[in-house]
Amino acid sequence: MTIKRVAIVGASGYSGEELVRRLLHHPHAELVAVTSRQSVGQPLAQVFPKFASHPKSKALRFVEPNAELLAKQAEVVFLALPHGVAAEYAVPLLNAGCIVIDLSADFRLKRADVYKEFYVHDHPAPELLAKSVYGLPEVYREQIKQAQLIASPGCYPTSILLPTIPLLRAGHIKPHGIIADSMSGVSGAGRKAELDYLFCECNESVRPYGVPKHRHLSEIEEQLTLAAGIPVVIQFTPHLIPVNRGILTTLYLAPGEPFNDAAGATKFGEQVAACYAAAYANEPFGRLLEGKAVPDTKNVVGTNVCEIAWRLDPRTGRLIVMSAEDNLVKGAGGQAVQSMNLRCSLPETAGLL
Repeated sequence: MTIKRVAIVGASGYSGEELVRRLLHHPHAELVAVTSRQSVGQPLAQVFPKFASHPKSKALRFVEPNAELLAKQAEVVFLALPHGVAAEYAVPLLNAGCIVIDLSADFRLKRADVYKEFYVHDHPAPELLAKSVYGLPEVYREQIKQAQLIASPGCYPTSILLPTIPLLRAGHIKPHGIIADSMSGVSGAGRKAELDYLFCECNESVRPYGVPKHRHLSEIEEQLTLAAGIPVVIQFTPHLIPVNRGILTTLYLAPGEPFNDAAGATKFGEQVAACYAAAYANEPFGRLLEGKAVPDTKNVVGTNVCEIAWRLDPRTGRLIVMSAEDNLVKGAGGQAVQSMNLRCSLPETAGLL
């Protein structure tokens, strides 16, 4: 099987580090370039000592990001950059024929006006929005296989969309009144020195943020709208919790048809179970929990798995759905590698098990 030459722009952040980890050990990929303006000239092993035992870690040095040079070196380029910055590299790389997998928010949305509303600046390359494919493999697998520009989803959206899209598509839940509460580890804020994310500020503390309009709402609502076929607006509250990584999401959903008795509740529960089985029973990274088991971040951290469980509350008439994932793997670098595998006709699980 052909070895794919890959590069990472912005490899010194947390998502970049996860990409480095996965690609160094990928059986069908060769990591040929890593960029970081802050770490130019430094060996990979110096910036990330944990990779020092890998034979390529000492020879691979961080370089300045240069789209023209990267296009000559690599067939696939990952952009692990802030929103607004990724687009300036995506354009020349795409023009040079590279496959671009962007981990920022720059190409997740289809409308430039929505991007401006949530990210407070004009989109830097609106002409590419129609060409990008949302990189959620369980939903857009066939489109990803043909895409030149893949927009890897945000971590929170992944934890919300995977449990919700199958139910919306099947009409098992109402598209309005959706409530999502999510808790994320501190790495979700990125590798940066800001007061709110210092150890003494985060440790022994839990707090909401981005209320009531977190940026990820834009892509969450767009994808749910596509699934439902009508506009969907949800209530979403993210919380920062004192762990390094992991996301736990709890969704409160209204059944499409209210059940009035035990028989109705049983029938609805069977529909939900069948819907999830059809969606994820054969997915390599979708884990449906049974019995009393509930999602737990300790069981998914370090993996590309999203755990999903649900409970029907007959007292309130609501469906409660829970999910857990690693925000840096299934929520970022791992999912991006999963998309690369699909796009390059590689085994989907390569480098991810």
